[in-house]
Amino acid sequence: MALEITGKVIQILPLETGEGKNGQWKKQFFILEYMDGNYPKKLSVSVWGDKTESIRNLQPGANIKVSFNVDSREYNGRWYTDVRAWKIETGGAASAPSNDAPAFDEPAMSDSNGFNGAPDNDLPF
Repeated sequence: MALEITGKVIQILPLETGEGKNGQWKKQFFILEYMDGNYPKKLSVSVWGDKTESIRNLQPGANIKVSFNVDSREYNGRWYTDVRAWKIETGGAASAPSNDAPAFDEPAMSDSNGFNGAPDNDLPF
């Protein structure tokens, strides 16, 4: 099941990289503000692998529509949830369309070796 949300980018966090058993990985988070009824809410969204290049031109204040998957993993008795974007469209209902960032559309973030950007090691993310 694909989920979608429309909102405004309020922050782009630094690129994170590391080494896992499947090789090097990279991810980047951005914070999206959306309306839940009358109240604004914030959501941390991750982009993995080569898709991090696709959000390089994304700017705070941009209105975007994000298609994403939600996945939870257990590590040492604690659960961690990842909201992973696989499609981002700039522009939205709140403002005129913007060409600040390229849109990308890919239903799965895996390469030919089955590496999905998330290392299968002992890291909690």
